[in-house]
Amino acid sequence: MRTKRLCRVGIGGEDGVELDSDMMLEEEQGKGAQQKRVNALRQLRHLLSRSELPPVDVALEAGAVQVLVECLSFGSSDEQLLEAAWCLTNIAAGQPEETKSLLPALPLLVAHLGEKSSLSVAEQCAWALGNVAGEGEDLRNVLLSQGALLPLARMILPDKGSTVRTAAWALSNLIKGPHPRAASELIRLDGVLNAISRHLRKSDDEIATEVAWVVVYLSALSDIASSMMAKNNFLQLLVERLASSNSLQLLIPVLRSLGNLIAGDTRTTSAVLVAGSEGTDQVVAALVKCLKSEHRVLKKEAAWVLSNIAAGSIDHKKLIFSTEAVSLLLRLMVTAPIDIRKEVAYVLGNMCVAPTEGSGKPRVIVEHLLLLVRGGCLGSFIELVRSADIEAARLGLQFLELVMRGMPNGEGPKLVEREDGIEAMERFQFHENEDLRNMANGLVDTYFGEDYGLDE
Repeated sequence: MRTKRLCRVGIGGEDGVELDSDMMLEEEQGKGAQQKRVNALRQLRHLLSRSELPPVDVALEAGAVQVLVECLSFGSSDEQLLEAAWCLTNIAAGQPEETKSLLPALPLLVAHLGEKSSLSVAEQCAWALGNVAGEGEDLRNVLLSQGALLPLARMILPDKGSTVRTAAWALSNLIKGPHPRAASELIRLDGVLNAISRHLRKSDDEIATEVAWVVVYLSALSDIASSMMAKNNFLQLLVERLASSNSLQLLIPVLRSLGNLIAGDTRTTSAVLVAGSEGTDQVVAALVKCLKSEHRVLKKEAAWVLSNIAAGSIDHKKLIFSTEAVSLLLRLMVTAPIDIRKEVAYVLGNMCVAPTEGSGKPRVIVEHLLLLVRGGCLGSFIELVRSADIEAARLGLQFLELVMRGMPNGEGPKLVEREDGIEAMERFQFHENEDLRNMANGLVDTYFGEDYGLDE
């Protein structure tokens, strides 16, 4: 998702026409001054709407921000307010220092979100503020301190088409943290939870996409928000949207929200994901659909959601094993790019260990381990051990430990040796990463020491 967006087509649908001439905004007095000012603003807006190299730096050097702030004064015509806010929107879409130049304009942009402003002016101001919030935490904190959260939240309450889409996008930028305060405050506002639910259920894909990104940050940052959404049937709502849509832009935030909610509230998840229930079958079917997708990002996100399910109870692990998801995961472990294989490795590893409290090694679920090893995944995990990717290598070593410790009748070390796993681990003997070096050397010493093979 792009955190900042250039506005080329206006709120009312007007296309910007590129002009080649330079222009300056000057103080006008007398008859027709307002129209001249609007015309000058429109020319500036056309220049700043260029798809390539909009002359933001030239406009800033000419003092455009101060003039645009003056043009936002209350009592100005809607046409003037809209053009000024549009210019500020595209300045804010520029480089970091260009975005920061809008600081003097922020109080008026926030003020024009209110009910006294026309819908088109409020929406354009929301777009500008969304660009500012997308720049980083410092500017988000400024906007929050100036009260931007409440009026933006109110803009998503009614069914107002593009206004909801723009305001939801701005909100997703405003609450993205890293501090959870804004997310927790947003979900507590009257009507917000119901509005988000309604838009996810009934809105078109474009609006639902922006609203789903709000859910992503709510569920990722705020335990309060996660609990409220889980209790209000958001899991089922997200699954229904996942199953019914083919929009890649929508499916990504829906998947991510689903994974966040599953990972965030274990008790609620256990109550919702019950083996054999219709809702649970729909969850797994939707995730299987994404694993089969041609889009690698959907495969990766679906595997991540499954890893969160597999990290739960024994029943959740068995739930995955009872579906075709396992055969798809085993295939992806062989054929997929490294980033997807890492997510798949988390799923397969999580399915093989029982939940544990405190320190110590988790208990191996032998039945699951046997099925996966017989499914041919061991060689793929050894390939991860050989990877230059540190996370991938760690995942590979962790799975080898499970195999050598958990396979019945001491078969684990022999299977690893047969797949050239000893050689793969020995490359870490002098590795610069201390954790990997100690892990690999410890496994070799433990399972392939002096006594290895004597019983034969």
